[in-house]
Amino acid sequence: MSKMDDLRAMREARYEAARAARPKPPATPTPTPKPAERSTLAVVPEPPEPGPSLCGHRNMSGRTCTREAGHAAKSHRYS
Repeated sequence: MSKMDDLRAMREARYEAARAARPKPPATPTPTPKPAERSTLAVVPEPPEPGPSLCGHRNMSGRTCTREAGHAAKSHRYS
């Protein structure tokens, strides 16, 4: 065998060992909640939309720009 064949065989053996060690999913499906139970679940409110006086631009971490709408500045101020 070549070196690449040995590496491929080792990789496949490692994959099979990891696959065999993985816990198997439960055989019975998880029961779905009844319509009455669904209404009792907590509802997550959506964040309020920025007012007409704010820019509302969002950065990658989810912060919102607090400058006025249509500002001429190139940068945003996040809070």
